[in-house]
Amino acid sequence: MDSAKVRIRRTKKFGRGVFAVKPIKKGEIIAAFDGEIYDDDFEPWTDDLLNHAIQIGPKLWRDSKGLARYVNHSCEPNCGIKSKVKIVAMRPIAKGEQVTWDYEMTEKNDWWKMRCRCGSTSCRKIIGNYKNMPRAIRKKYAGYISEWLIPRQRRKA
Repeated sequence: MDSAKVRIRRTKKFGRGVFAVKPIKKGEIIAAFDGEIYDDDFEPWTDDLLNHAIQIGPKLWRDSKGLARYVNHSCEPNCGIKSKVKIVAMRPIAKGEQVTWDYEMTEKNDWWKMRCRCGSTSCRKIIGNYKNMPRAIRKKYAGYISEWLIPRQRRKA
């Protein structure tokens, strides 16, 4: 599921990240969370799993076998989430640009939070779950938020 148009590279501040090696068109799938599915009862939850799996349901999480694990967060992302697991370009992405998505597009749990250091002018400083996302940003991301977080009647609109 990983796009041939991206590669993992070192970032200046965040370890590894995913970068475009060719231009990417709006709507193209970059990567997917296509790995193991875990529920609340899974043991042991490692730090690695806690920091890389995304929430796909009230008590379900999914990891990735590929590049999706390395797509970093930004409060001004160029990608979003389609279905529950696909990272998709929300706008054209230039060659050399880092691929990012907003982690609040998938999470609803109350226990996970991270200090954001994305550096964007609209940085929210603390990233946690979807209910913390300001309404204006939810509107801006319409169509690019994990479908499990959106009430069924609003998905069709």
